Amino acid sequence: MSSMSERDPKSDLHDYLQEGREALLWKLDGLSEFDIRRPMVPTGTNLLGLIKHVASLELRYLGDIFERPSGEPLPWLAADAEANADMWATADESREQIVGLYRRASAHADATIEALTLDAIGNIPWWRRSEVTLHRVLVHLIAETHRHAGQADILRELIDGAVGARASGDNMPRVDEAWWMSYHERLTRVARESDLSGNLS
Repeated sequence: MSSMSERDPKSDLHDYLQEGREALLWKLDGLSEFDIRRPMVPTGTNLLGLIKHVASLELRYLGDIFERPSGEPLPWLAADAEANADMWATADESREQIVGLYRRASAHADATIEALTLDAIGNIPWWRRSEVTLHRVLVHLIAETHRHAGQADILRELIDGAVGARASGDNMPRVDEAWWMSYHERLTRVARESDLSGNLS
């Protein structure tokens, strides 16, 4: 096992990206087709759509912009595509297809990370400063992936109460349902008290 001093920054960045990927994917486990697709908030955010979106990001940011195209067709990103088409799966796009796309996108992205140095230059024409390094792109993708994993965490909790960065839930407090109910009630009470005191000031 390597010491912290022996680890290189690219490995650290890759590890954080992989953690986000795994957090996103487990949110689908054990759910029905309806539950992984249904919009849980007014903006339509849904679990399978998040996977589709992040797969598309990886193919663009760790493929196309470094002139390493994957060959994967992404019709939902075409100029004439419907708005937000990358954020939901159509009825003829199966869970297996979308998850498979994400796994292939990750493998293609990993090959790019392996092949290039952190100071390798790519070009993102839709950014104001279009010339970017692999380092900058990795930081951007980590932020995007973990942001969407956080969204997925809330969606999954709304669906069936499952929470945490991992299916084991071992990053959550080891408490029972009664504790969570009491905690929720306490926070609600504090919120009401704060609202009342704010109105009086």
